Amino acid sequence: MEDRMVRLEMMMVDMMAMMKSMQTSTLTGGPSQPTASTYAPAQPPIGSSTLNDDDMDLSDKGDTKDPNSVVYVNFGSITVMTSDQLVEFAWGLANSNLPFLWVIRPDLVSGDKAVLPPEFLEATKGRGLLANWCPQERVLRHPSVGGFLTHSGWNSTLESICGGVPMICWPFFAEQQTNCWYCCTKWNIGMEIDSDVKRYGVEILVRKLTIGEEGQEMKRRAMEWKKLALVSAQSSSSENLEKLISRFLLAPSKLA
Repeated sequence: MEDRMVRLEMMMVDMMAMMKSMQTSTLTGGPSQPTASTYAPAQPPIGSSTLNDDDMDLSDKGDTKDPNSVVYVNFGSITVMTSDQLVEFAWGLANSNLPFLWVIRPDLVSGDKAVLPPEFLEATKGRGLLANWCPQERVLRHPSVGGFLTHSGWNSTLESICGGVPMICWPFFAEQQTNCWYCCTKWNIGMEIDSDVKRYGVEILVRKLTIGEEGQEMKRRAMEWKKLALVSAQSSSSENLEKLISRFLLAPSKLA
């Protein structure tokens, strides 16, 4: 292990010396999160059915939804909650009377399986779409999606901004509280839900974000952030990418 670390350090020193001899300047590029528009067209409106790993074509889900009417719910790959919190989120969504797509991991509930009440499934039949996984970036670009109930992880936050989707934030740990604060306080594209989640609070915020005036204003600001996140052909990022290609791929080798 010690020999390996020594070799690694020597490689880094040699690389830094090489870059210094080439008088290499720093070339910036961004955003680091690619937008789905670079490789996939927007999909038709989301319908109401069950998604699974083998059936992710959102265009084949039956009834269509109006633009900005669907609430997307996903708490990421690490966040866990109690069974009581799961039930509160479920009935908050049900009582909102709005269509939703909810990604529920089997291990979402700490120490138990994530199981929804049969009464909830019956109450949301025809407007609730459940999955254990989905291509999140595609979903957040979907014209039917009007809000994102999220744990405020950085990837989810960045993908939501790139999709122009405002958020309801329920941070769990690490950087999520900071991301939530920026979304709700600095950028004004999010609303924070109480950590002691109650169904009434979920219902109120979901309706406020999706069909309320405050939510409509957040949607407008989210779309402005989306425009800022996109990289135009004339941007410094594109220019720097061209410089990088010219300097290291097209120029005569300086490593010999």
